[in-house]
Amino acid sequence: MADVNRGNRPLSPHLTIYRPQLTSITSILTRITGNALLLAALLIVWWFLAAASSPEYYAVADAVITSWFGDLVMCLSVWALWYHTLAGVRHLIWDNAMMLEIDKAEVLGWLVIIVSTCLTIFTIIVV
Repeated sequence: MADVNRGNRPLSPHLTIYRPQLTSITSILTRITGNALLLAALLIVWWFLAAASSPEYYAVADAVITSWFGDLVMCLSVWALWYHTLAGVRHLIWDNAMMLEIDKAEVLGWLVIIVSTCLTIFTIIVV
C-alpha cells in the first residue's frame, strides 16, 4: 500500500546545507580522474592507430598530441594517473580499517593531493 504521508516527511539534506569535506572532494576527484584517464587512453590509442594508418593521418594526430593543448592534456593525465593510484592506496588503507578517524583521514587526503602533485612534477622533469 502506498505511503499517504510521503509529502510530510523531511527532505534529505542538500549540498547547500553542508560544507564540502576534504574526504568527499577527494572521493569525487577519484571518480573524475578515473574517467579522465579513460579519455586520455583513447587519445593515445588514436595516436597509435594514426601511426599505423598513414603518414598523413599520423601527422594530424601528432600535431594534436604535441600542440599546447595536447601537452596540457598529457600533463594533466600524468597527474590524474598519480592521483588515482594514490587514492586507490588510500582506499586500501581504509579497507584494512586503518586511519579512519577524521583527522587521520584528512591527513591522508592532503597527502594524496600533495604527493601526486610532487610525483607529477618529478615525472615531467625526468621523463
